[in-house]
Amino acid sequence: MQDIFFKIHSNIQGLKNMDKLEAWVYQIARNTITDYYRLRQRTTPETTQQFKSNADQALTENAAGSPVPCIRSLINSLPEKYRQAIILTEYGGLTQKEMAQKLGLSVSGSKSRVQRAREMLKKSLLDCCHLEFDRLGNVIDYHHKMNKCPFCD
Repeated sequence: MQDIFFKIHSNIQGLKNMDKLEAWVYQIARNTITDYYRLRQRTTPETTQQFKSNADQALTENAAGSPVPCIRSLINSLPEKYRQAIILTEYGGLTQKEMAQKLGLSVSGSKSRVQRAREMLKKSLLDCCHLEFDRLGNVIDYHHKMNKCPFCD
């Protein structure tokens, strides 16, 4: 809470429309909480190969509870630069800014690469499977659209 109040106090002059104060405060609180948990998960920097082995381990451990058991194949089907972006950010715990530094990219280039990778993964997943979501956006059921999915075999 202290960090949130500090950020509000420090940045209040940047608020352009006082009618949107509540939404602005909510966004600051949400981002601060996200940053807090992201920092708690972060480990010391590792090599890309170690990130890949961590991702393989995470995928193996989560395979039983995953709505799509073929997620590893879907990730592996991505072009190398997009596969690397997903692995480093989603499984390696790096922020997009840290990924940019690690790979020698601009921050905007890093963000674009991660977004493209997510979109490609989403498209592959939705082409392969039909997902059902609850009102909160959590996957509650799935089934394969095709009898012979190239990713699940």
